Amino acid sequence: MKLNHILFSAAACMALGSAALTSCSESFLDENQINAYDTDYFKTQEGIDDLVNGAYLMLKTKFNYQWGYLVYCEGTDEFTDGNNTAAHYNHYGQSLNSGETTGIKPIWDNLYGTIEPANLIIANVPAFYNPQSPTYNARLGEGYFLRGYGYFELVKQFGGIPLKLTPSTGVETYFTRNSEEEVYAQIIADLEEAYKLLPEKPEQTGRITKSAAAHFLAKAHLFRASELYSSWNTQYVAADLDAVIKYGQEVVSAHPLCNDFVELWDYTAPNGANETVSEVVLAAQFSNDESTWGRYGNQMHLCFPSVYQDMNGTNRDISGGREFCYVSATQYTMDVFDRVNDSRFWKSFITTYGCNNTKGAPDWTEADIRSGKAPVGVSAGDKRFTGGELGIKYIVNNPGDTRYEDYEFGDKNVKVTKNNVIEAPHTFVRYFKGETHNWNTDISNLTGNWYQVIPHKRSVALSKYRDGSRNSIASQFGTRDAIIARSAEDVLMIAEAYIRKRVKSSYPQGPLKWINKLRTRAGYAEGEDRSKHVDGGQSYKNNSYCTGKGGGYSAEGAVYWEINTYYESNNMEGQETTASTKSVMTLNSVEDVYNSQVDIPIYEKLGCGSNAEKMMCFLLNERTRELCGEMLRWEDLARTKSLNDRWHAFNDGVSRGLGEFNPQVHYYRPLPQSFLDGITNENGGTLTNEEKSAMQNPGY
Repeated sequence: MKLNHILFSAAACMALGSAALTSCSESFLDENQINAYDTDYFKTQEGIDDLVNGAYLMLKTKFNYQWGYLVYCEGTDEFTDGNNTAAHYNHYGQSLNSGETTGIKPIWDNLYGTIEPANLIIANVPAFYNPQSPTYNARLGEGYFLRGYGYFELVKQFGGIPLKLTPSTGVETYFTRNSEEEVYAQIIADLEEAYKLLPEKPEQTGRITKSAAAHFLAKAHLFRASELYSSWNTQYVAADLDAVIKYGQEVVSAHPLCNDFVELWDYTAPNGANETVSEVVLAAQFSNDESTWGRYGNQMHLCFPSVYQDMNGTNRDISGGREFCYVSATQYTMDVFDRVNDSRFWKSFITTYGCNNTKGAPDWTEADIRSGKAPVGVSAGDKRFTGGELGIKYIVNNPGDTRYEDYEFGDKNVKVTKNNVIEAPHTFVRYFKGETHNWNTDISNLTGNWYQVIPHKRSVALSKYRDGSRNSIASQFGTRDAIIARSAEDVLMIAEAYIRKRVKSSYPQGPLKWINKLRTRAGYAEGEDRSKHVDGGQSYKNNSYCTGKGGGYSAEGAVYWEINTYYESNNMEGQETTASTKSVMTLNSVEDVYNSQVDIPIYEKLGCGSNAEKMMCFLLNERTRELCGEMLRWEDLARTKSLNDRWHAFNDGVSRGLGEFNPQVHYYRPLPQSFLDGITNENGGTLTNEEKSAMQNPGY
């Protein structure tokens, strides 16, 4: 059974007080307070259990609203902005400042809202919880984990921040910032306590375990050993890297990798088998139980889809998603994959949509017939496609492909010729005939026809959050769990630790061995159908709301399409193969890293001259191939201080003229202005402008 979530507000930890009785002699005008804010309930074992359960709600923060994709995904090499009203995160524009309330303030408030109940748990369990209870250690361990996790998320975004280690008993307004070094010391101490106390197996699905503590211990040690902290971390690096390997190996042992990458995303129903696969170490728990949603629910399914419903022949439905399309994949994200041999691309992105609106589907025209480019046998007025047929496809091809040419383009009715014949579906092509390789960072010089649509609402769409179990077409509330930690990341952290040790003789049994665990899995198995597409959109089939509605909208079927464009994109039609590519994906030596045909253009674009630079670049590329869109990219590029170079190289925000990445400023977020305006100095006075400036991160 899943953990029941009891909504908890750190600002109002309360229990109802006992009602006060009044006598008949008292005036009816007299008022008696019958409830009050207090924390006495949390001085009981039952109350502490409820407090802990409620605090789990804060693990959902990353996935609750648009601040998730803004703070963790935008402004990187993987994604640029789509239909985005907060593009300053992608452009590093002037609106990315202390007064910004779309992303920075909610992240700050929610994470400190995680720390306050954690402090109360840590204080109250020893005092009020039965030490003989079998859950005593688990409750205390959960408190330490939540506090360590909260501070870890904060330090990654803001640098040194105020450490508060005791629960509030009243209004507190005086705070000072601790150094990054002090914050990391506290994070690691808290997670070590959690590691000692937490059980190896969860008492309920979704509860924090020893493995979750080990995962974040490995991660905290890796972050502390990274370039962002090079001014003070020298004394820690060696021991930190050893700790990454130690804890990471424990996690991988306890949480074996799935045999097939698609198992992680093969979502068919809320609380289904897909959500408890061995690889998942910790996930934010969502479901179709409306009582657990809170204000937001899981909203990441809104952020990554391509817009489809404004094209002729398609209507928005449950299976396709409510496509806000806040972000769009970059050319880097296309090019970083070996799209012939690496299944992870095709198991992570949507490239096809079905027609679910025959009436609105486009017709073949007299002009099409006269051109001689219409398919043989069609007549003017015939539908180009009908319900249940393919309506939209994205061709992820390479330069040098001579098959495709632009014929007629418009938002509603897209036509492309393939081998001089007009395609029936709306066809979006990455490279037309004659176009050369382009990172598409200059919006005045773009390839194909999907990048030509600005804002970027046409693109291959990340499928990792797609959710066909929502209870209405317009619903923002996603039902599927959101992965916070999985052991594949531990594999990559171990590999990175070995790379950072710079003992080249150990590479075959160090980073290469560990990276190969993921790359071998990523290869196609012999006999595997490479054209098959599976993601969480398919859960509409088991969704009672969709019964008799063709996926929630049309009787003609859903836009969910179970065949991708693998063979057509790779120009392999008629050459379908069942041979395994697992050995092709395997790294046999460091030379395979240095001479990787997929990675060499990226090395060259980033100016990676040394083998050491290529090795770290390859590692970061591999993190994209495995973890793309999983709310990790901004912090990874920030900690390695590669964010500046990669944003300039691969994100078209650089050409918009709306902002500029400043390495002296943008490796940290600004502290929220509301926090600075609300606190006081040591004497109890409102901070002066000078004091606020001294408290704020440089440059904001």
